[in-house]
Amino acid sequence: MFCQSKEIKVMEYAQGILLRRLGKGKNISAVHWDFQEGAVLDTHKHPQEQFGYIIKGGFKVTIGDETRLLKAGDAYFVPANVPHKFVPVGDTEAIDVFTPVREP
Repeated sequence: MFCQSKEIKVMEYAQGILLRRLGKGKNISAVHWDFQEGAVLDTHKHPQEQFGYIIKGGFKVTIGDETRLLKAGDAYFVPANVPHKFVPVGDTEAIDVFTPVREP
């Protein structure tokens, strides 16, 4: 029910991408991302819906056939099973929420 920073483990998800699992409930999970400039989360899809909020930096985000440049304070919604890709613009920090639960 609570998420305290001192208890959250940092894991290297991919080269230049750090992941912190913030927690999960019965139908929802949340993660915190840190992307170094030059890292790429290549095109992928998953059965969960995804909401993201950019805290710092930005992303060139492709969702389906549409690409946008998003920056701190912007958000994105990814429908289930739709291909998407994230390329950071500078060092970037974001929160993602998935439903149903996703185990990255």
